[in-house]
Amino acid sequence: MHDPRTPVPQAPPDTESALSDYFRDPDALSDSALAWQLDHNPEVTDALRALMQGPSGLVRLRLWMLFTLVGQGQAYLAREALDQLFYAVRPEAVDSVVKRFREAALLTWDDSLRQYGLTPLAQQLATMLAPVGQSSNDELAGLLSQVVGADQLGTLQGNQVHMLQAQLVRLHHEFADAIASGSEFRLREARKRYDRASRLIDKASSTITAIIGNAHGQRALEQAARGLGLAQSRLLAMASQFNRALQQVDRQRVTLGTTGITSTDVKLWLQTQVQLERLTMEALHSPVGLSVLSPHEMLDVAEAEFERDRPEAWRAEPLPSAQMAPVGDLTAVALPQELGDLSALLADWALIHSAPLSENESAAPRTVHAALLGESAGQPARYAQVAYKAQLLPLLGDAQAQDLPGATGELARQPWRLQWHNVLAALDHPEISHLSSGQLEHSRVSAAPEKT
Repeated sequence: MHDPRTPVPQAPPDTESALSDYFRDPDALSDSALAWQLDHNPEVTDALRALMQGPSGLVRLRLWMLFTLVGQGQAYLAREALDQLFYAVRPEAVDSVVKRFREAALLTWDDSLRQYGLTPLAQQLATMLAPVGQSSNDELAGLLSQVVGADQLGTLQGNQVHMLQAQLVRLHHEFADAIASGSEFRLREARKRYDRASRLIDKASSTITAIIGNAHGQRALEQAARGLGLAQSRLLAMASQFNRALQQVDRQRVTLGTTGITSTDVKLWLQTQVQLERLTMEALHSPVGLSVLSPHEMLDVAEAEFERDRPEAWRAEPLPSAQMAPVGDLTAVALPQELGDLSALLADWALIHSAPLSENESAAPRTVHAALLGESAGQPARYAQVAYKAQLLPLLGDAQAQDLPGATGELARQPWRLQWHNVLAALDHPEISHLSSGQLEHSRVSAAPEKT
C-alpha cells in the first residue's frame, strides 16, 4: 500500500519524465501489458497533451475543430477550404489551433500542393475522444457500439468488456438509488433512462451472448464476459422493481375532491414557482374567522364529544361458565330439482327404446330440444333451467362420472349419447330465442353393428 505521507515524485517544469520514474519496482512496468503499451506509444499521449494544454475555452475550441476536420469527409484541404470551414472563428484563433495541430502531428502541410492533410493520428484521437462530443445519455450506446463493432471485426479485448460492465453496474446503482428514494419524479425520470438502456441491451443481446459463448481460451475475455452477463441480468431484472415502486406511488397519490387535480399536479406546479414563500404572505395576513358558530354552541358540542369519547375504566370480569355444545346436524346440500327431472325423463325414454322392435323398425333418436325445453310444474322452462340442463348433458356416458354415487352418477349412467349439430335453430319460446340443435342417441342404437 502507498503511504499518503510519502510525496509523489514530481518532474521539474518544462522537462520530460519517463513512466518508469514513477514505479517503485521497474520490473512491474514490463510485467503490465497496458503500461508497456502506453510507454511505447508516446505519440498518442503527446498529441493528447498538445490538445489539452491551455485554458479550458481554448481546449474546447481545439476539440471542436478536430471533430469538424475529421467529420467533414475529406483527407486533404486547401487553405481556402479550411478558412471557409471555420469562417465563424476569428482568424488568429484558427491560426493558433492549426499551428498546434501541426506541432502535434495531427495536420501536415504539403508545400508543393499548398494543402493540409489529416494524419491517421488525428483520426485515432477523434475516435478515442468521440464520447466527449456525445450526450451523457449516449454513454451506454457508445460503449455498446464499441464492443459490438470490435466483436464483429475480431479485435475485442477484455478491457472494453470491463468498461461496458462498469457502466452497467453504475446504471444499476443509480436506478436502485432512485427506487429507494421514493420520489415520484426521480422514479419516472429513471424509468425513462432504464427503458432506453433496456432497448439498447436488447439490440446488442445477441452480440453479448456470442461474446460469452466464444470467450473460451482467453482468460481475461472469459472473466470479463462472465461479469458482463451478470451485470446485464441484474440490470434487466430491475423492471419488476420499477413497476412495484411506481404502483406504490400511484397508491399514495391523492385526488383533491372532484376537481381531478392530484397531488402530483400540485407538486409539479410548486416546482414552477420561483419563490414559494410569497404564496403564504397574503394568506397569513387574512386569517380565517369563525363567525358562523357561537361560543355557547361550540362549548356544548365540545362537552358532548368529551363525554361520549371518554374511555371507561377497565373492569374485572369472570370467565363464563362451561356450557354444553349444541347438537349439530350434518346435512348434504340438496341438488337442484332439474337434475332429477332430466335423469327421470331420460330413464322414461330408455324404457321406451328398450321395448323389442320389429325387423323394419328402428329406434329414432330424441332431440336435444325435447330434453331441455320440457315444462316444469306446468310452466315453460326458464332460461336458467335450460342452461343448467345443457351443462349436464356432457355427463352422459362420462367414464369418471359413472362411478359417482347419487343423482350425478345416475345421470351419467343413462344409456344415451349426446351429439350436437352446428345449426342454430329459432324457437317460439318466451325466454329463449335460439338454441343449438342436436340429438340424443340410445346407446343400443349407437353400438349396434352395421347390417350388410
